[in-house]
Amino acid sequence: MTASGTPDMSNTPAAPNPANAWSGRFSEPVAELVQRYTASVQFDQRMAEQDIRGSLAHARMLARVGVISTDDLTAIEQGMGAILDEIRAGTFEWRIDLEDVHMNIERRLTERIGDAGKRLHTGRSRNDQVATDIRLWLRDAIDEALDLLRGFQLALLNLAEQHTDTRCQALRTCKSRSR
Repeated sequence: MTASGTPDMSNTPAAPNPANAWSGRFSEPVAELVQRYTASVQFDQRMAEQDIRGSLAHARMLARVGVISTDDLTAIEQGMGAILDEIRAGTFEWRIDLEDVHMNIERRLTERIGDAGKRLHTGRSRNDQVATDIRLWLRDAIDEALDLLRGFQLALLNLAEQHTDTRCQALRTCKSRSR
């Protein structure tokens, strides 16, 4: 407290730098080693499509309840579509200093469409976003595994059908068993 009774702000860190997720807590730049240690973008970028799907669903809900305008929704949908195209084409720039898939996509969206991209985060915590992305990714992975399993089962059945007659003839047991 100062003599006038107001809080002493002389030791308060500098204003947060929105370019860095850690900047709200520290006044000095984050060391590159710490960025590499804390970043998950190297492996969670595989959830980019699910992050975009979840964000689009969230944006549609925000527009439906009147929190964002239909113009914002249109901009978000178009921006996310373009980002998805960049990701699929392999031209999306993944930045380790933005830590994760969510921050990378959010930053790119804001670069593309401006303030409407910032409004996308309204009413959604980072934990909600992470949990949704993981669930969507797992659901997709389970569906893919089930499709592969079905394909494997069909291949086994086809192989068994191809060799059933040959085996029965060699063993001369097929007709006797069916009687």
